[in-house]
Amino acid sequence: MRIVDLNADDNSAVRQAAAILHDTLWPTLDAALKEVRECAEPGKIARMTVEDKTVLGWVGGQERYEGRVWELHPLVVQRDRQRQGIGRALVKDLEEQVRARGAHTVFLGADNDIRVETSTAWSDLYPNVLERLRDIRSAGHHQYEFYQRCGYVIVGVVPDGNGFGNIYMAKRIAPFEEG
Repeated sequence: MRIVDLNADDNSAVRQAAAILHDTLWPTLDAALKEVRECAEPGKIARMTVEDKTVLGWVGGQERYEGRVWELHPLVVQRDRQRQGIGRALVKDLEEQVRARGAHTVFLGADNDIRVETSTAWSDLYPNVLERLRDIRSAGHHQYEFYQRCGYVIVGVVPDGNGFGNIYMAKRIAPFEEG
């Protein structure tokens, strides 16, 4: 298993990556193909885990805040290969890629829209948004738990976002420098 760039000109890899995205997150294959191609545009990062020319998973990254922060979006792994360290390896690889480009932080949004998997999903978070977020609990295996194991912390929520609670997480990947 190796992690390499996902090149937009590699039609086989793009189609495999889109199929994984469609199977795990995206509503249509056409939308997934469009997303993969957008993630592989110049200036962005798209990395994939491959084994014998088979794409097992992939991760995308987009520059924000003049390169100091990067957004991790999306991260997907074939269903039958999940919980085998592939996602964790892709997250670590993306962190190394953006650290080498001078970034300090990686952030992501962990949607709450597919199933009711957290105590904040499909509920009114107002007026005590921060209190509700502080007391968040998983009702199953929500993705925020995976990211916590990778060192990410919850930094906010969009109360009326996906599933009425798009959870934002971040991780500092470079030493903190005062001043």
